Amino acid sequence: MEKLKITLTRSTIGLLENQKANVAALGLKKIGQSKVHNDSPHIRGMIKKVSFLLKIEEIV
Repeated sequence: MEKLKITLTRSTIGLLENQKANVAALGLKKIGQSKVHNDSPHIRGMIKKVSFLLKIEEIV
């Protein structure tokens, strides 16, 4: 199963509450912090909502 490494690259200050909640649900709190998640439609949807804040890398 493929994995995704998700890194927060921009601040969440000034975002809508649902966007902040998506970032928090992905497990990201600080700029530069990374988390690895399994690639699933659920995670992809969360990433799509806040893609302008994130850097995504696929891990084989």
